[in-house]
Order: sequence, then structure tokens, then C-alpha cells
Amino acid sequence: MTKTLPQLFVDFPFPHPADIPDIPITGIAIDSRAVKPGNLFVALKGESSDGHDYIANAIANGASAIVGEQEFVGRIGNPPYIRLDNSRQALTFLAAAFYDWPARRLTVIGVTGTDGKTTTTNLIYKILLAAEIKAGMVSTVNAVIGDEALDTGFHVTTPDAHDVQGYLARMVDAGLTHVVLETTSHGWAQRRVDACEFDVGVVTNITHEHMNEHGSYENYRAAKARLFESLEKTLPKPHGNPRLAVINRDDRSFEFLDGFIKTKKLNYGLQDLADVRAEAVHYFPSGIRFTAASQDFRVDVTSPLVGAYNVSNCLAALTASVYGLGIDSEVAARGIASLEGIPGRMERIDLGQPFTAIVDFAHTPNALKVTLEAAREMLPPPNSYLLSPTANENVGLKTPRVIAVFGSAGLRDKEKRRKMAEVAAEYADLFVLTAEDPRTESLEGILEEMAAGATTRGGREGESFWRVPDRGEAIRFAVRMARPGDILLSCGKGHEQSMCFGKTEYLWDDRTAMRAALAELLGVDGQPMPYLPTQNKSEAEWLK
Repeated sequence: MTKTLPQLFVDFPFPHPADIPDIPITGIAIDSRAVKPGNLFVALKGESSDGHDYIANAIANGASAIVGEQEFVGRIGNPPYIRLDNSRQALTFLAAAFYDWPARRLTVIGVTGTDGKTTTTNLIYKILLAAEIKAGMVSTVNAVIGDEALDTGFHVTTPDAHDVQGYLARMVDAGLTHVVLETTSHGWAQRRVDACEFDVGVVTNITHEHMNEHGSYENYRAAKARLFESLEKTLPKPHGNPRLAVINRDDRSFEFLDGFIKTKKLNYGLQDLADVRAEAVHYFPSGIRFTAASQDFRVDVTSPLVGAYNVSNCLAALTASVYGLGIDSEVAARGIASLEGIPGRMERIDLGQPFTAIVDFAHTPNALKVTLEAAREMLPPPNSYLLSPTANENVGLKTPRVIAVFGSAGLRDKEKRRKMAEVAAEYADLFVLTAEDPRTESLEGILEEMAAGATTRGGREGESFWRVPDRGEAIRFAVRMARPGDILLSCGKGHEQSMCFGKTEYLWDDRTAMRAALAELLGVDGQPMPYLPTQNKSEAEWLK
């Protein structure tokens, strides 16, 4: 695909020079190392590096033009340098124009929230497939285009703006008509999805997260709210655009969003006042069952997903699909039932051990709380014991427990560390504090902050919680501690494929680590434990 540089500035919504040189552009790059001959290089200023410092590299690699927001001293005019007020904000519109504005030819459903985004995105996608709608999906796990699934990165965030537009263009070329797009606050703050022309917006919840980036809950909430603000700006589409906002009546964000949203809106929840509500909810170790009800329909819903939070996610998907996309409620229920699970979300790891081992992505205080609550719902009820719990103990039968392994990331929201440890002290029977992307911060210091939080809520170090810095050893420790009937959860990494120590990303997968620890326990052949520098290096060594 090739466009001329002036074509990229057609419908460009921000001030720009009038005399754009008429030169061909073969692609867009934001990493000078990825520049190919004929590309437009967009220089972005990041947290730890500045793309303007690499303009010379981009030129050496064949860039035909440069976009930036700073004065550029160098070979101005060969190739041309176009200075704009905000190159990051400009990128999404330049990319959309390069790919012929693909979102204008799709029905775009956006999903945001602190927790549950990926699950709700997948639920809506499955509903679309059940309705025989040609749909694609872009989540923080992968992009699905027809039969092709593409990895969207090691860590969780919305893909870069030019990548998002590229995925949408491929969907249009593949003949798809709908796309479900998971959007993060980071993606909204960096304007990565501003040109996505959303038709339906869904929020799962807005709880404590990313305070280091946004500064306050109100700023974080405002970043999420940009999804609903964008509905007002979506251009009319030949196939129609409903401009529906779907919000969670049970969440603390409800009152603000209900007053903020200017388009058509509906809410969902577990309470009677919700527009779409759950009735007769039943929780099982194997999933959930409830009746979804509104003034227009009543439909029975079953799902292999577990926990009250997934009832909420199912309601969000159902509301968006029925009222936003016109899908029959019975068809939507079939789509929900067809989602068997999501990588790294309450994913069971079973090598034949006598307890339940689960890997989950819960990495916020609220997510950890609802995950531990869901695990407790999965424990056998008291009346399933042969005797009373006390009598069972006397004859050697142990009451099943919830055990958690988790950490808190470095260079991120520090208040979250204390909060997560407090949650574990309240909702887990036993827990192990360990590494989770410490980056250039002291892991010892992070664990100290977490241990202090646990202690304030009655946690007793060495009795109800432990500090084990190496994550592989922490999972081993918890596996060895687990008894028949226990539920063991490793939380915080989920599907992610790496962990950052210092400035180095080490290959890491919690599911591989759990299988390795279980194989060791059972004395069977299995995968080796992945390597982390905490296995054989001091903190001073890996912090270098």
C-alpha cells in the first residue's frame, strides 16, 4: 500500500503546514529501527526515550518524511520534516488516513474498564460469531482476524495507533463487518484509538489502578470516559451507527458516567434498578447460571466462567449485543455459553494433583478481591464435609483453603502494593508475596511495603503469609503447601510472556511455571521452571 504525504492530511483535524510535499509514503513507523525505505517516521516523546533523538537513524534507514513536535536541526527538507503540535495525537489520524479510514467501514464496539475488559471483549466477540456476523477482535492478548490470531505484545496495553489501524484495515480486506476493540486508559491517554469511530462503548468498572500515570482516580476515570465522549464524534456510517453507551450500575463510576454521557445509554448490574439485571444467580465450581432480564427480554444464561464478576461481564456483553447490535437475546446467550475460557484468566492447570491450581491475571486490588471471592465460592460447601470442620481436623481431614501467590509491579502505582496485600489478608487463607515486574525498583522494598500492608489487616508473616522474592520458588513453595481440596492461585501475570528485572525482559509464563512446580511435586516429567535473575543473582546485580 502506498499513499502520498498530502493524502495523509486529508481530514486531519489539527493545525498543520499548508505546503505538504507530494511524495509517496509506503508505511508508518514510530521506531527508527523498524523504518523501511519510503516510510513516514513519526517521532514520539516517551517516558524513557525520545523519538526525536533517533531521526537521523530513521533517515539512514530510508524514511521519506519525518513528523515531530520539536525543532529539528539537521537535513530539513531532505527528507521533509513536518512539525505538528502533538505528534502522538497526530499518529492515529495519519495512520487511519494511510489505511483509508477502515473504522468507517466497520461497526466498532469499544470495551474499557479496570478489570474484565478482555473477558467482556471475548464474550461480545463470541456473541457476534453466534449471530453469524463476520467479526474480528483486538484485545490485549491478541488480534483475531478470521482464522488468524496475532500476538499483540508481551505486556498489557492497547496496541500502538498505527498497529490498531493496520489490524482494522486487514479486517476490512478480509470482508469483516464488525470489530470488538479492547481499550486501556493508557491507550486513551496516548490517543491510540482516537480515530476508531466507535459505535458502541462498554465499561466494566473503574477501580483503583494506574494512579502513577493519571495522578488521581478522577483523572483515571476521565481517561476511560473518553470512550463515551468519542461516541458523539463518530461520523455517520452507511451501515448505521447506534452510538450506545453501556455502563455498570453497580460500579462507583456509575453516577459520574451517567451524568457525563450525552448519547443513548443503558446500564446493567446485579441490582433491581439496572436496565439489564441478573436474577436467580447460582455459582458453581464449574461456572455460573442466572437469568438476564430487562423490560424487553428474559433469557437464561450459563457460562463456564466463574464468580460474581463474570456475571457482570456477561451482562455487559449481553446489553451491548442486544441493544447496541440488535442481536436476539437467545442468540447472545448461546454466544456467552460458547466461551470456554481465556488464556491466563482463571485458567486451570491440571497435572493430576489433588488440589485446584489456577493462573489468573488479577493485578489490581479489586481484581484480586473478586478473584479470591470466586475461589472461595468454588470451595466445597460446609455441609459437604463428612463431619464438622472441627471434627474433620480431629480425624485428619483438613478444611480446604484458598492460597494466593502475587506481587506488585515496580515503577507503577505504589499505593496498590499495600491495598493488594490488605485484600489478600482479608480474603485468602494463606498467601505468598513475590516478584511481579520490579523493573528498576528494589524488589525487597516492594515486598516490604506489601508485608506492612498485610500486617495491618491481621496477616502474620511466617504463619499466614510469606515473602519469597523469586516467583518460580514462590509458586513451588505454594504448591508444596497445598493440601487436597485447596485452591491455589498465581495472580498478576496471567497470559503475559515476560517479566522485567532492571531494564531486561526475561521470558516468563506463570502457566509454564505452575506446570513445572506441579511436575516436580508429582515426580513426573514436565517443563523446566523458567529462569529469572532472582534465582542466582543478587538484587544489586540485576538492578544494574
